[in-house]
Amino acid sequence: MELELRHLRTIRTIADAGSLTRAATALGLAQPALSAQLKRIERALGGALFERGRHGVRATPLGELVLERTRVVLPAVSELQREATRFARAHQAPERLRLGGTHGPLLGALVDRLAEAAPGAAVTTRASWSERELAEQLTEGRLDFALTGTCGSATPPGAGHLVWREIAVDPVFVMLAEGHPLARGPEIGLAALADEEWACVPGDGCFAECFTAACARAGFSPRRMYETDTSSVVHLVQVGRAVGLCRASFPTTPGITTRPLTGTPLVWRHLLGWHPATQQPDTAATVLAQARSAHAGTAARSATYTDWLAERSERP
Repeated sequence: MELELRHLRTIRTIADAGSLTRAATALGLAQPALSAQLKRIERALGGALFERGRHGVRATPLGELVLERTRVVLPAVSELQREATRFARAHQAPERLRLGGTHGPLLGALVDRLAEAAPGAAVTTRASWSERELAEQLTEGRLDFALTGTCGSATPPGAGHLVWREIAVDPVFVMLAEGHPLARGPEIGLAALADEEWACVPGDGCFAECFTAACARAGFSPRRMYETDTSSVVHLVQVGRAVGLCRASFPTTPGITTRPLTGTPLVWRHLLGWHPATQQPDTAATVLAQARSAHAGTAARSATYTDWLAERSERP
């Protein structure tokens, strides 16, 4: 029998589990089948790899040698597979574009733009509230590009090996029901909302901490924060159960008014990320340009944001 990678993975699983019974469960095998497979592996390697006892198994000196090699070989092979996949994709025409994104209208707007700019590419999407998950999928080659963002100047996940480029920076606005007493003013001081309950979509960046710190500077602590999906945030705001936090480019929605926060205490930086080994420079440049164009189009559809931008452009 020739030794294969799956045999090394089996040896590693047995060592990690500490017993054949637990290893068989982890591998989805019956214990007799795993025992028979281990005997075949041991014959191929020339000796016993584990000593069996009442409390499980323990590696023999030969087993320790093999396990030491698996700690080098298995990660190296996995990295080789990832590098080969990235290389192959980087040197192929972009027949498909796999986009990931967090919540918000920007992902849909980018898909629309790319359908015109690259009509031959099959565009697929995957949504996640987790910036870290999207970064991991870029690293593993399961996504080509990811739309996400950070609070202020925070470092995006995977910054050491992924490329992140800024699309735009939005102020964070507050969403209120149209009948809310503060909905008519041009902007709202954060302190005026001290007695409100809040709603926002989740994330694993520092936005929650930044919001809490902004509230503390305004002299209060948030009463309650509902972290939920965008549709539920909109509903809670529409019925007056909470006020919401949103990027300024959030589209106009029936029953809801968005208003700037005085002094812009919170900002959101939209980012596009990719792995440099998987994308050709011209493809990345095209997607980035379309993402910036998509954001500009989305922002233009928000009357409140348009007014806010116009007011600042008129200031000396």
